[in-house]
Amino acid sequence: MQPVSGWWWLLLIAYGYIWPHLAWQMADRAPDPARAETRNLMIDSLMGGVWIGVMGMNALPSALILAMICMNNVGCGGLKLFFNGLGFIVLSCLLTLGMFLIPLNLETMPSQVWICLPFLLIYPTYFGLVSYRTALKLSEHKRRLMHMSTRDGMTGVYNRRHWEHLLHGEYDNCQRYHRSATLILIDIDHFKSINDSCGHDVGDEAILAITEHLQLTLRITDVVGRFGGDEFGVIMSGTAQDSAIQAMARVRDYLDEFRLPHAPHISLRISVGVAEFDHSMVSYREWLKAADVALYKAKNLGRSRTEVADIAA
Repeated sequence: MQPVSGWWWLLLIAYGYIWPHLAWQMADRAPDPARAETRNLMIDSLMGGVWIGVMGMNALPSALILAMICMNNVGCGGLKLFFNGLGFIVLSCLLTLGMFLIPLNLETMPSQVWICLPFLLIYPTYFGLVSYRTALKLSEHKRRLMHMSTRDGMTGVYNRRHWEHLLHGEYDNCQRYHRSATLILIDIDHFKSINDSCGHDVGDEAILAITEHLQLTLRITDVVGRFGGDEFGVIMSGTAQDSAIQAMARVRDYLDEFRLPHAPHISLRISVGVAEFDHSMVSYREWLKAADVALYKAKNLGRSRTEVADIAA
């Protein structure tokens, strides 16, 4: 083992104990933390090449440093950061060897092997653990984003965009496999009056109550979505029109006995439009329009009733 100047030991101590805290502070306060972290990784690569050069490219310690730095770079930035870091390592190593006239010392002594062994075992294991935890966090974030993109924020049922996507899929399945299905559109009667007379908080209670009653009364396979402000849509797969009407009758019975906590004098009533799937429909939008026409028919005929789409018309 060749002797090393005391200045190198001071630099090593500073790099090991001061630089990590300094790097974290710079990244935390930077306007672009990701860019700052990339810069820090390149500084680590640069210093890794320096330490390899100072050791005279001693085989095992140099390979250990190279492996650890390359694992960090490829794990954080892929192949691009890997090759950039590798370039910094090679450049700084050659400059260190040339500027300080350090002779090559490729042979690894047994004591150096034993010193390096714990790092060879611990660092990859720790890196794998960090990668695993990161993957779990990313998976959870993806799940939350998926939930936010498909669910209505107030009620938790599907939002209109995703509900229509599911309706499109149900239409395709019915056409392809000749299945039966029924589409239901529901509107809360006199919802504007509830908002105007009792406030939006009570209006929100009404929306949540309708949602809860639909989820409790209908089957778990029925797809409930918030179609608009006070409108809901239900896709009842494998269900005939008569069964869908009976299901809505159960919802009405449930609502007859329900009172809003902050407005017990209000009775919730709903208007319902029902459209059974028909193979003559050229698109899912035609199916949706049929249910919408039936809903408006129910509202125009006095509300608090269920009307069925006239497909033949």
